[in-house]
Amino acid sequence: MIENRLIELEIKAAYQEDLLQTLNDIIATQQQKIDHLERAYKTMHERVNNLTSKNPEESTTNYELPPHY
Repeated sequence: MIENRLIELEIKAAYQEDLLQTLNDIIATQQQKIDHLERAYKTMHERVNNLTSKNPEESTTNYELPPHY
């Protein structure tokens, strides 16, 4: 009786350890994707800033509404 309960607890502990490792792997993968997206965002942001600083007359901040508005 006690031996069966001990075996069940060991099985549950093994499943939980496996689940924990799986979740840790998922979190690590997600963090890598987040890091990649942050680098891509930074690069694109810098490119947009470079384009607007090279062509300030084409910037949307100088945009005028047409007369019919």
